[in-house]
Amino acid sequence: MRIAELDRINELARKAKTEGLNAAELAERDTLRRAYLAQVLGQVTNMLSTVTVLDAEGSDVTPAKLRAAQAAGLQVH
Repeated sequence: MRIAELDRINELARKAKTEGLNAAELAERDTLRRAYLAQVLGQVTNMLSTVTVLDAEGSDVTPAKLRAAQAAGLQVH
């Protein structure tokens, strides 16, 4: 899945290395980075909501903390 803000974040990163950023661009970069991190965290959380850990014999050994978080709507930290 492609995150739309990534292109603009990369554009601002290139500009920061070559020319520097003005105050408005710095604020935009911070806002975009926060949005990007929130989307990545959402994707990871969504993925973890379906994880089951199995040992070599095929027994469910999903950690209790993960199992409890999945049951509660997944707030893993």
